Amino acid sequence: MGSIRQSNPIGKVTRPASGSGSQVGIVASPKVLRQYIARFSQASVLVIGDLILDHYIWGRVSRISPEAPVPVVHVDSESFKLGGAANVFNNILALGGKADLCGVIGSDESGRMLLKELGTTRAARGGVVIDQDRPTTRKSRVIAHNQQIVRYDVERRAELKPAMQRRILRYVESRLRELSCLVVSDYAKGVVSATLMSEIIRLATARGIPVVVDPKVEHFSYYKGATIITPNHLEATQAAGVHGDDDQANNEAGAIIRQRLGCQAVLITRGEKGMSLYEGEGVSWHIPTQARQVFDVTGAGDTVIGTLALALSTGASVRDAATLANHAAGIVVGMVGTATLSAQQLSEVLGDV
Repeated sequence: MGSIRQSNPIGKVTRPASGSGSQVGIVASPKVLRQYIARFSQASVLVIGDLILDHYIWGRVSRISPEAPVPVVHVDSESFKLGGAANVFNNILALGGKADLCGVIGSDESGRMLLKELGTTRAARGGVVIDQDRPTTRKSRVIAHNQQIVRYDVERRAELKPAMQRRILRYVESRLRELSCLVVSDYAKGVVSATLMSEIIRLATARGIPVVVDPKVEHFSYYKGATIITPNHLEATQAAGVHGDDDQANNEAGAIIRQRLGCQAVLITRGEKGMSLYEGEGVSWHIPTQARQVFDVTGAGDTVIGTLALALSTGASVRDAATLANHAAGIVVGMVGTATLSAQQLSEVLGDV
């Protein structure tokens, strides 16, 4: 698997009462964490995965339809944002890192809109492949009074044709020399396949480049040999075949996944319960949530994996990288819609302790 360049751990590790199966550690000081953030500009990350156009319809509700018991939304405005792997790419750029993007769009209006949104950030279009046989994935959300009313999706989830997969792999191979980290953002829309993942991990391993994966349950077997994966609690327990939503179920799922996939680490995101990191045999860390107020969790996983990749690229330990990712997620869930944050915002939220 790709190795992660790690700094020396700061602080001591203490073990809780016997039988808890976890460890509690002191993470790096805010000063050291800010040093990692200051080096984000030195990172070069390639994001591979499902490109999604996030479409927002903003409006107001004042009555119920006489045709059916549904709200009537008076539309005030519409907006488009980068979603899926494109949002991970956007998060990395917003945090000051260098990023490139690799995925597939259709030859349609949504594809043109997605390319337009990419053009407002950077001209990272070399790895964006146009497939004439599939639509651009689009998620349309109707939002009234900061509340999502309904979402409707346009997509095709079938696996890419071999020729398309080969084009993606050729592009990945052409960029490897420049990369500090490789991110796979899997939304199960057809880009990530068993063949593609095995080749990506093989190529990255040969160059010692870490591979960070935001997974989907149905594809867990694809990620064998990845450096770190970031499932949420439900995805982790489903993939591991574990029942329950308590700490014990979470610990079992983390241990099973890490062993089964041979990953260096598994980072399970747990919403209001924070995150849990599983690094080695019986070694786990719990990171309390940093969210002060939750308005919208849309895209929070994209922020987590983008921050994680940048931190690992700049020498942070897995534990310190996860801590920064947790702080970043705590900021974006307080925003409505798919959101990004800046390096300055992340630095400021660390506090002085």
